[in-house]
Amino acid sequence: MPVGTQGTVKSIHQRDLAHDAKAQIILGNTYHLFLRPGLDTLKAAGGLHRFIGWKRPILTDSGGFQVFSLSDIRKIKEDGVEFRSHIDGMKHFFTPERVTDIQRVIGADIIMAFDECTPYPADFQYAKTSMERTLRWMQRGLKRFGDTAPEYDYAQAFFPVVQGSIYPDLRRQSAEQTAEAGCVGNAIGGLAVGEPVEQMYELIHLVNGILPADKPRYLMGVGTPVNILESIALGVDMFDCVMPTRNGRNGSLFTREGRINIKNEKWKHDFSPIEENGASFVDEMFSKAYLRHLVTAKEILGAQISSLHNVAFYLWLVREARQKIQEGIFAAWKNEMVQKLSNKQ
Repeated sequence: MPVGTQGTVKSIHQRDLAHDAKAQIILGNTYHLFLRPGLDTLKAAGGLHRFIGWKRPILTDSGGFQVFSLSDIRKIKEDGVEFRSHIDGMKHFFTPERVTDIQRVIGADIIMAFDECTPYPADFQYAKTSMERTLRWMQRGLKRFGDTAPEYDYAQAFFPVVQGSIYPDLRRQSAEQTAEAGCVGNAIGGLAVGEPVEQMYELIHLVNGILPADKPRYLMGVGTPVNILESIALGVDMFDCVMPTRNGRNGSLFTREGRINIKNEKWKHDFSPIEENGASFVDEMFSKAYLRHLVTAKEILGAQISSLHNVAFYLWLVREARQKIQEGIFAAWKNEMVQKLSNKQ
């Protein structure tokens, strides 16, 4: 899912996102949309879909990651989280119930339970307290979801989040109670926050052995193309990450043959398309040399081309993965792709 935190996937027009990148679903963020443009505007518009002109599904992150990332301007309590807006300093209070209500108004097709993304590193007791609070918040949010109706003329789904830091026992307990909630899909949070990648894979394997295989399993905030392929092999179905657009804006491009830094001098007179083997993800009229010029000159078009290319590449990668699974050759293809994608130029 391309990340559209504030109602826009940075640098990419919705038309290009749908038609060129072939995105089927995007992600928005409850915390940021609550602050700007605000619930009054979103409700008056008829929800986020109509406000931004996006006719396909949207998932909204509950704001739990902001609980983690904005640690200097928030206080976590049993009832919820008090925080100061990073925009104007005003105080707000998010509870599991209120976050569910906010996402009803935003109109996301998939609503995420309010959770605490445990920081890394965290000692066992802190991680245990945090994970148990997330489970209590899940039950409160799920009850509120069941007691309320959608604001608009379509159904919404509710996904809880598995937490537990790097501790297998905590992850197991969280996954078991999350699975017991019986929601239509489940998420794995609190990974890719600094822990070794092999430990992340071990925990994904553990959790996916507990979460039901016949319901979508969503790994939040991950990751590199290699991370995605390895996680698919471990049973993950859904992903989101800011990496395609963030890296694109900084001149880092993902290709079938590995990552390239378009700012490097070697591309100055390279007039070949970004993708040389196979169809390009953006118009072939844009050569590496031209894109290097745009990026080094800090032209907005450089960020647009790079971001669109990267998002389209990520979506191509997961479509290919699905196709290889259906053909029964995913493992061999994945191993070959991991080697190529690990190259840097």
